[in-house]
Amino acid sequence: MAGNTTKQILKDKDIREPLFFFLESRYGKIRILEEKVTGRSRADVVMITPSVLYGIEIKSDADTYVRLEAQVRYYDLYYDRNIVVVGSSHAAHIREHVPEWWGIISVELIDGEPDFYVIREADRNPKTDAARKITILWRTELNRLLLANRLPAYRGKSKRFVQQKLLAMVPDEILWRDVTEELFERDYNTIEAEIEAYRRRKKRPESKTGMLRM
Repeated sequence: MAGNTTKQILKDKDIREPLFFFLESRYGKIRILEEKVTGRSRADVVMITPSVLYGIEIKSDADTYVRLEAQVRYYDLYYDRNIVVVGSSHAAHIREHVPEWWGIISVELIDGEPDFYVIREADRNPKTDAARKITILWRTELNRLLLANRLPAYRGKSKRFVQQKLLAMVPDEILWRDVTEELFERDYNTIEAEIEAYRRRKKRPESKTGMLRM
């Protein structure tokens, strides 16, 4: 890497926006979700691509490894692939703290700007739990997947029940394609209206076919 490297400590807030531009330039079509509850942890970033869900943990120069072991355990349950993004002060030892299938990206300041370097590509996560992964969807998004796959509406059933039905009845290649499409289309500005509309439909009797009615 050319240029003069400064010793200024990079913090999380200094890394995020430049990281998102770097990821977009590297992966193409992506959607970024921030601060996503992941079991008893919280993913700094979830990156959606057309075929893969990535969990991304940021460990800036100001961070320590104190919580990383637990974070790794939960990330591995929820996402297809995982990446840790580390400040240059962690780059030499981060391999000792994450599994071999985790990707590693280092970041440091070069001429006053964050510069990213891929130390190791993310490989397929062998521990992904489909029942955990599908919990990233809202109930209204699950309802659209039921409709798209010509399944009953299951009004009155729990969110977990609907998740399990989708996992059992929709082939993986179709289900996860539909999941990523829903996440790309997710609109945080309309969620309250969608939830209210769902509650109103839930109070109405189902049609004879039991399908969701538009």
